[in-house]
Amino acid sequence: MTVLAIVLGLLAVWLVFTFNKLVGLKNQVLNAFRQIDVQLKRRHDLIPNLVNSVKGEMKFEKETLENVIQARAAAVNAGQGGNMNEVLAKEGMLTQALGKLFALTENYPNLKSIEVVRTLMEELRTTENQIGFSRQFYNDIVTRFNIQQQVFPTNMFAAMLGFQPATLWELPADSVERNVPKVDLTV
Repeated sequence: MTVLAIVLGLLAVWLVFTFNKLVGLKNQVLNAFRQIDVQLKRRHDLIPNLVNSVKGEMKFEKETLENVIQARAAAVNAGQGGNMNEVLAKEGMLTQALGKLFALTENYPNLKSIEVVRTLMEELRTTENQIGFSRQFYNDIVTRFNIQQQVFPTNMFAAMLGFQPATLWELPADSVERNVPKVDLTV
């Protein structure tokens, strides 16, 4: 009888420890996602200023500017119901549209000489780097959280305790970011 009580007591202590560890990891995942959200908000705020600054010079690139504006609007409104997959998809579209805008600005030397445009482009590039680092940190935390749920014996109790695997932040399969950049040094 005492052996059974000791085993049940140890099991109860282990369950409490496991539950608390999973709660801690889940909260770290949520925090990491919120950190990405902060950077995305910064990016969303910078884009209208950049678009307005380059509009006059890039008259012939109206479609690209409209794509950036539409992608930004979709990204801002994504995930209102907490749907992370929607956020991932819309932010991927915005990243692609911004990539095209960055590439096109290289064709306009006048833009490079405008201080406001240079400053906004640099802030946007810095923000893109911060988003990348935040996504990497998020994926690291998500991986730790998911592994903790999948290892034995936690895997037998994680779902019963109400835990679900978190979603990694991934590029869509058709993302331009997946393409290997082409470098031509023959010039």
